[in-house]
Amino acid sequence: MAELIITRTVAELRSEMAEHIRNRDATSVGLIPTMGALHGGHAALMQAARAAHEVVVASLFINPLQFESPLDLERYPRDLAGDCQTMQDAGVDIVFAPEVEEMYPGYPDAPIIRVSSGRMGTTLEGASRPSHFDGVATVVAKLFNIFDPPGPARLHAYFGEKDAQQVMIVKRMVEDMNFPVTIEPVPTQRTPAGLAMSSRNLLLSSEQEEAALALSKALFALRERAHAGRDWNLEGLRRQVHSTPDVTLDYLEAVDPATLEATTELPALALIAAYVGSVRLIDNLHLGPGSPASGTSERTRPLR
Repeated sequence: MAELIITRTVAELRSEMAEHIRNRDATSVGLIPTMGALHGGHAALMQAARAAHEVVVASLFINPLQFESPLDLERYPRDLAGDCQTMQDAGVDIVFAPEVEEMYPGYPDAPIIRVSSGRMGTTLEGASRPSHFDGVATVVAKLFNIFDPPGPARLHAYFGEKDAQQVMIVKRMVEDMNFPVTIEPVPTQRTPAGLAMSSRNLLLSSEQEEAALALSKALFALRERAHAGRDWNLEGLRRQVHSTPDVTLDYLEAVDPATLEATTELPALALIAAYVGSVRLIDNLHLGPGSPASGTSERTRPLR
């Protein structure tokens, strides 16, 4: 396996990409945008890209525009050496790991021009984290331009379905702004106990990790009720999560997968967000055809 190439500037990244594409006569490039603190979910994205494309690239950039709190930004896990090893093992060819000044020259006074996530970015997670999805849309738009490959190669960008609202917003941005990019969602990866893999899990104690299972248990209970044709009992499930020690529920909602509007009809997307201690976690499950009630396809054991 070839050694991972680490680039720090846009010019270096584009030069290495062009050489790889030329040498491999590549017709497609797989991109995995990340903020580091990589885990099995990220590895699944990289492995999916590696299986489908001649050239695989990734970004490693902790985007300050996505954080409302300077403390949250400061606490975000950082492990460049470990992240690069994960990328190496998963078959990534090139990683772009810029400093903030490379991405946003003049920061914090830049970028002056930013991308709006529109009304899709102001509900659910966006209601609790104002401007978060504007930060996501801005950095992803920049990355799509930075990684845009020389023709005839086409860019395919991989995102985890755990961040379902983010995936929906990115898809809509690509459609609305005519980016020549194909979005490739990859199913949520879970621990054997059912907890959705997240970089923020590193901030949890063992007791908090156990408490955090309340999120996935509520989602799987909701899916079982929906598939059985029973009342969804969202309010009861909310009380159940909120009553878990050290867990503070923000929201548990079922929405239309295309619009993010509340629904009581299938197919639907169930989304949950809660604080476990001071750590904010999110999760989701699809409800409806093609989503098994046990959740075994999402690498978790059935709800007990």
